[in-house]
Amino acid sequence: MPKENELQMSDKNKSDRKKWFAMDAAIVAVLLFIDQISKYFAIVHLKDQPAYVLWQGVFELRYLENRGTAFGLFLNQKAFILIACALFLIVIGVVLYKLPDSAKSVKYHVLLSFIIAGGVGNMIDRIRFDYVVDFLYFVLIDYPIFNIADSFIVVATILLFILVLREKDFDLNG
Repeated sequence: MPKENELQMSDKNKSDRKKWFAMDAAIVAVLLFIDQISKYFAIVHLKDQPAYVLWQGVFELRYLENRGTAFGLFLNQKAFILIACALFLIVIGVVLYKLPDSAKSVKYHVLLSFIIAGGVGNMIDRIRFDYVVDFLYFVLIDYPIFNIADSFIVVATILLFILVLREKDFDLNG
């Protein structure tokens, strides 16, 4: 039979998990809103229009319907892309759940929430439209057209990689 102390610790752990989940969900919700509203404005103001130049020769807004993944890979492979993305998001969810309840893991929660928001944002497009709305274009380096969700994923992944390298001793089990 469990001791009273063990029951109290179990209740505290559940409460802490709920707080972390609420924080993660709030971050994802805000970022999803930003992503989806930006894509809405891209559809309304950029679709079937010439590029909108923000900085001549450097950066412009140019509407694109991306039916693949990054850099146009897996073109017209909607089912595969959705399944792969869903599996990836499940893995990230498990990692979030396993993160220790400590101040040190806040950075990981935030970065993983950015990645989730980006993945879900692009999944929403793919389900609604059969393509992802892209509209940000760096003319200067001829970088492929992308969107806010892509930015969330790329920037958070780079920062997560740097963080993991700097904190080699970080353990998911606490």
